[in-house]
Parts: sequence; C-alpha cells; structure tokens
Amino acid sequence: MAVEVEMLTVGPIAENCFLARAEGSEGLVVVDPGEEAERILAQAAAMGGEIEAVLLTHTHFDHVGAVAAVARASGAPVYCPQLEVPVLADINAYVRYPGFGPFESYDADEAVSGGETLELAGLELDVIFTPGHSPGHVTYSARGEDAIFSGDVLFQGSVGRVDLPGGDWPTLARSIQALLDGHPDETVVHPGHMGTTTLGAERATNPFLAQLTV
Repeated sequence: MAVEVEMLTVGPIAENCFLARAEGSEGLVVVDPGEEAERILAQAAAMGGEIEAVLLTHTHFDHVGAVAAVARASGAPVYCPQLEVPVLADINAYVRYPGFGPFESYDADEAVSGGETLELAGLELDVIFTPGHSPGHVTYSARGEDAIFSGDVLFQGSVGRVDLPGGDWPTLARSIQALLDGHPDETVVHPGHMGTTTLGAERATNPFLAQLTV
C-alpha cells in the first residue's frame, strides 16, 4: 500500500507542511503545520480525511505556528520531540527574530524521542532521533513505503543550518549518515523546506554530504 502525501508550503519562510496517509485510509497525519491553519484544514477536507495526529519534527517557530489551531479544530493529539516539549509550551520565548509572531503555544499531548513506532492514518511511522539542527529533532519514516519526513535535517542540495541554539554540525552529520545507512537510495525525502528529493540523489550530488562516508 503506497503512501499518499500532499505538500503545502506555508508562511513567510516557505516551510513545508505535509498531509500524509496510506492510500485508502480515511485518517491523515499532519507533519509540521508551520502557519496558515485554515489552508491546512481545507486541504484535509479536500482529501476527505480526518486528522488523526499532528507530528512535529522539531519546534522552531516556522514549523509550529499553526499547531494549536489545527489541534483545536481537529481534536487531534500533537506529538512533539521530548527534548523540545518546553519550547512548544512557551514558543514566543524562543522566537529570536523581530517581525515574526506572536505564536500560540501548545502543551504537547504526546512526546517522542526516537525508537517509537506510531500506527496512524494506515501507516507505521518509525520515529528516528536526528539531532543536529535542533536538540530534539526527529524524523518520521513510513515503514515499508520508502518515504521519510526529514524536517530540517536534509534538503535538496543542502542540509539544516547549525548556527541556531542547539545546532551542531558533527551531530547533524551523524544523523544524516544514519538516515543514509538505514534507508534505500529510492527513499523519498519530504523536507521542511525546498522540494522533495531522494536519499540517492542527495548521496550523489549534495555537496554537504561529500565529507560523510556515504
């Protein structure tokens, strides 16, 4: 059974929010609702699906701006990286750039730290701890579907920045290496910014991966 994914690019920083499910499922998961809650909810309605859960890869403000509104409208639980639960609960204290916000904080319903398997929207989603861009960052991997939701770990031709609080390049490099080692090249990468790609394409062409043992 294939995974069905719709991507919405939202907010002023062009963050990618994803709605995903197994084909034939009436449920949906929403990954990283950064902004534009009404648009996200309208897309869910257009897909004819009920939102079962909101999944966060990390809690930088451009990925969580619509969390509270989507959760409130859908009644869906919010899964947040364990280490970043306090950030989501007081998000405006962590917005360090003028001109953004204010955002609505949210107390996470569930915490994930890596190693869990979530059965949602007809999918088995393995939670993988992938720090480096942020301290608690996780990646969601659709088991058997060759698809990952990588947040800000890996992009098309680039990688997540490491100059924000808690960022660290050696840590991020290890996280990327683990994704490369644990998934086939045809795995589709649904990233937090820019376009979709595959692990194989990034292995072959991404200049930031040249120093890894790819």
